[in-house]
Amino acid sequence: MDYIVKRSIEKDVLKSLVPNKVVILLGPRRVGKTVLIHQILQQMSEPYLLLNGENADVRKKLEYRSTQNYLNLLGSNKLLVIDEAQKIPEIGNVLKLMVDEIEGLKVLVTGSSAFDINTITGEPLTGRKKTFKLFALSEEELNQVESPLDKAANLNQRLIYGSYPELIQLPDIKEKQEYLEDLVNSYLLKDILSFENIRNSDKIFDLLRLIAFQIGSEVSYNEIGRQLSMSKNTVERYLDLLSKVYILHSVSAFSRNLRKEIVKGKKWYFYDNGLRNILIGNMNPIELRNDIGALWENYIISERIKYQKYSRLLVYNFFWRTYDQQEIDWIEDRGGILHGYEFKWNPKRNAKAPIAWKNAYPDSKFELINSENYLDWVMDGSAK
Repeated sequence: MDYIVKRSIEKDVLKSLVPNKVVILLGPRRVGKTVLIHQILQQMSEPYLLLNGENADVRKKLEYRSTQNYLNLLGSNKLLVIDEAQKIPEIGNVLKLMVDEIEGLKVLVTGSSAFDINTITGEPLTGRKKTFKLFALSEEELNQVESPLDKAANLNQRLIYGSYPELIQLPDIKEKQEYLEDLVNSYLLKDILSFENIRNSDKIFDLLRLIAFQIGSEVSYNEIGRQLSMSKNTVERYLDLLSKVYILHSVSAFSRNLRKEIVKGKKWYFYDNGLRNILIGNMNPIELRNDIGALWENYIISERIKYQKYSRLLVYNFFWRTYDQQEIDWIEDRGGILHGYEFKWNPKRNAKAPIAWKNAYPDSKFELINSENYLDWVMDGSAK
């Protein structure tokens, strides 16, 4: 694919590449990790060695754990880059030995799932690593190449097809749909269907479809289990696995133990709208949709998460709801101050903070995010 934008984390990744440290770049397949690596390598003056963890020969060369073996492999290279590093057995211990014993070595690795990521980010590399996450293209990144006149129409497209880099460059609607079908079947579920001998892809797809129809609502694991003929524990386990391959993410209920607040609920969202829509088989344009509220909520939350991660913002995210149905879509706890946000696609719709929220948290902030003012919320330097 063509590298059409400068990724938001590129500068920070470059800055973090220092001797005897490991930089870890995580994210789902096809969001551009390999492209970003090559873009970074073009800016490096020192010689480098680029390896692919999915290559059996690479795994074999790294298997014999000795300093001399790794010195022989590196030669004169001062930078080691390993794509799909989670495929290499005990990669955390391998990298620990390298950065501890080989003076001046810089290391950059990528991973597309979190199944084995503890071997990278866990105990072996404590104090020796810095981790970044890469997502599909963000509003801020796309702002580099979009004119204000194009942005509204392109936003409508992204609500349906999502923001994967290759997909955005496809001019034909049919090609976009085929890309998403291939992405789901050949890439994003590849890891999970081979994990712990999981072979029943139908159950995974059925679970994802049920979640897709519950965007913005609390999810009952017991109810989903009844619909899919599986236990509550299995539902929770599958959802956890889906979060580890960056298909889904969850948000917990906010409560400070007020009597009417829901304290244990969870909502689940997709990292990308295109994945959600292809799974339910609805790629109709927004003017023909009856779920525009869910599309907008899922999209704007994913964009906010990109902003938070790329800005390295210290924040805790929640939703808020009471048993008498007062609610706020999104709560951020930042610097000890609570910020409440309600999402409405239609800019003519109004929303006010619920009475129970204002009474319980009188010092909190509240704002409505709609299709006209959202850019102020998801682009650098504009946190409110």
